[in-house]
Amino acid sequence: MKKYLLASVAALGLIAAGAASAADLPSRKGPVAAPVYIPPVFTWTGFYVGANAGYGWGNVNNSFGVSVGDIDGFVGGGQIGYNYQMGQFVLGLEADIQGADLSSGNNLGLVGVKTDYFGTVRARVGVAFDRFLPYVTGGWAYGNVKTSIPSIGYSSDRSHTGGWALGGGLEYAVTNNLIAGVEYLYVDLGEKNILGAGTKVGTDFSVVRARLSYKF
Repeated sequence: MKKYLLASVAALGLIAAGAASAADLPSRKGPVAAPVYIPPVFTWTGFYVGANAGYGWGNVNNSFGVSVGDIDGFVGGGQIGYNYQMGQFVLGLEADIQGADLSSGNNLGLVGVKTDYFGTVRARVGVAFDRFLPYVTGGWAYGNVKTSIPSIGYSSDRSHTGGWALGGGLEYAVTNNLIAGVEYLYVDLGEKNILGAGTKVGTDFSVVRARLSYKF
């Protein structure tokens, strides 16, 4: 019996020694691969603020359908808004205000018209192609129109608050925060009375502008 016990103990010792030697052998496993960095998917969702500058041109007509004068000049200002992305569709709301130098001088030396500022509050609907966003936009517009008739010493400076704007644009996310774009707007400021209740002046113009926004 003792012989069997001694033989069993010796066998267990040999097995343990072999296992320890095997543990000391170099591993044949390759090096552990470093984790692959996957950049986050860009989203258009978020608030943004920015600036823009461009050129505008249009005309001023009276209530009799006669052109009072063509206007054109520089426009520039700022915008603030919010976008919400649902799948590939992007819905947004934006407000902007523009300083302007849209003037005609004196049309035939008789009538002068000028718009110093205008602004809009618009909805936006776009389709995102990763970092590209083409969109359409439309909403409310307001502004001022100055009219002067030097020959009779008449001048007026009227605020127009019943206008509308419609247009579209294309934006590109240069980084996750910096967004550049170009936009076209057609702006109609509506009509206002001049020279009494019988004569009205309506102003409409087009605007093309470059945009740069910061998204939070």
